Order: sequence, then structure tokens, then C-alpha cells
Amino acid sequence: MSVSNNATSTSTVANFYGVNPRSLQRQYKDYLSDFKAWDQQKHATDWLLFTKNLGTHLSLDETAFSNGDLYTIITNKLAKGKKGAIVAMIKGTKAEVVIKILHKIPLKHRKKVMEVTLDMAGNMGLIVKKSFPNAALVIDRFHVQKLALDALQEIRIKHRWEAIDAENDAIENTRNKSLKYTQNYYLMEILSNNY
Repeated sequence: MSVSNNATSTSTVANFYGVNPRSLQRQYKDYLSDFKAWDQQKHATDWLLFTKNLGTHLSLDETAFSNGDLYTIITNKLAKGKKGAIVAMIKGTKAEVVIKILHKIPLKHRKKVMEVTLDMAGNMGLIVKKSFPNAALVIDRFHVQKLALDALQEIRIKHRWEAIDAENDAIENTRNKSLKYTQNYYLMEILSNNY
């Protein structure tokens, strides 16, 4: 018999055994799991901290769950999104609040962090600087690419408006001379696709 380490929902298990899913969830929470004795239960809606998951290379980002609340999430990159990845999950994105929670991790452990990947938000940079003093800040590729593409789009729009203005001027000049305007595609410069 093989053992699977894949997660299975309580609804799937309940349906398999012909049990009410809600009842199984309640039984699991109240009696089968150690939820009642969990040391983070009192503050779990506001923050979670898993110091044992801290590593030398972290990621810092914010996310919104289904109810619209923003959370700041710090993950260990070596876990690659699997078990042991979450270092901290903190409700909100205010730097002071996140820093206060992260300072619950002893400084000697926080000093071991060498690199944190984050976006370009100022509050995220402040969180890293105040919480992980030896860490290099690395802006994630997605945000750098987005910034470059936004700049490129701005240039394209500028040139497009210049072309429209030039065409409107040409139309106006031919109209003033009582001529009919026709586009002269053969006079346009053909640009190569070579880089």
C-alpha cells in the first residue's frame, strides 16, 4: 500500500465515508487536531509567525484574500512554496505593524537573512531594512519588467500622437490648398526589424 502526502479536503473525506462535511470539520478542529492548544490561536487572525521556517533567502509580498483584507507574507525561498515556506503572515501592510511582529524573531536569527526579494513599494523596503539588517534588497523581475514596459508604452503613445498630429497637419495643409489628401505610404521610412 502506498502512502500519499497530498492534501485532501475534509469534504472529500466526509463524502467518501458518508459523513456530514461540516460535522467532520468541527470534529477535526475541536478534537482531532491540536488547534485548541495551538500557541498562536489568540492572534492568528492578525498574525502568524513560524520562526523555524526562517532562511537566508526570503520573499516579501502582500496579497488580498477573498474578503479584501491585505496581508503581508514572508516566505522562505528554499521551501519553493511547499511545507515550511511561510515565515510570517501579518494582517495589513503598514511597515510599523509588520516590523513589530518580525522583531519577535530574535535579532541573531534575523541577521542570518542575506537576501529578500520584494516589490518596489516603499513600505516593503523599510520592513526589510529595519527587520533584516544584513539582507540585500532584490526587486523582483515582474515589477522591473512592468516598469520597463510602462515606460515603453509611454514612448509609443508619444510617438503615436506625434504621427497623428503630423497627419492632421498634412490634411489641414491640403485642405487649405483645396486639394484632396491622400496618404503617401511610399514616402514613409521603412524600419528594419534588426536589433
